Amino acid sequence: MKSPKRPTFVFDLDGVITKTEAHHFEAWKQTASFLEYAITPENNEALKGVNRVDSLKKIIAWAGKKVPSETFDRLLQEKNERYIASLSSLSGKDIMEGVHSFILDAKENGHTIALYSSSKNAKFILTKLNIINFFDVLVDGNDVTQSKPHPEGFELAASLSATPPKDCVVFEDSHSGIQAANHDVWV
Repeated sequence: MKSPKRPTFVFDLDGVITKTEAHHFEAWKQTASFLEYAITPENNEALKGVNRVDSLKKIIAWAGKKVPSETFDRLLQEKNERYIASLSSLSGKDIMEGVHSFILDAKENGHTIALYSSSKNAKFILTKLNIINFFDVLVDGNDVTQSKPHPEGFELAASLSATPPKDCVVFEDSHSGIQAANHDVWV
């Protein structure tokens, strides 16, 4: 791939563009309660950047439980329904300070703007924030088979933006996301 004039900016969503961690935490607390486990803020930190399936697997392991596959699927669905319902009031006012103007300035200066979020709800959230049209490339949990810390999503964002990984600048806040964004691990 030919290097672009300007680096491509690849943004994570939760914790970088907007803060939905509290929404996730509340929804996961209810799921953990069903498993007779009290999830902690420290547990929640370990779930940042991790997809829903792997997050539930972690919670089940912390609880020391085993659940049948149909219960697992139901817990995933119920968690997501609680999470989506909690986002009903999300709007442009929920964009983190400085992000909106930074993205606009970057676009005006010729940067390609991409998103890679493990969330399967990323497009819904960007729509609620009224910024989905700012992104040239969107990669979310629906587009990958391996979640962070695997680099698949960042590799896909680089490929779809026709940008070599070395010319991507990643904005990420979670440990698993930083690990995934490390250019040395990209194949």
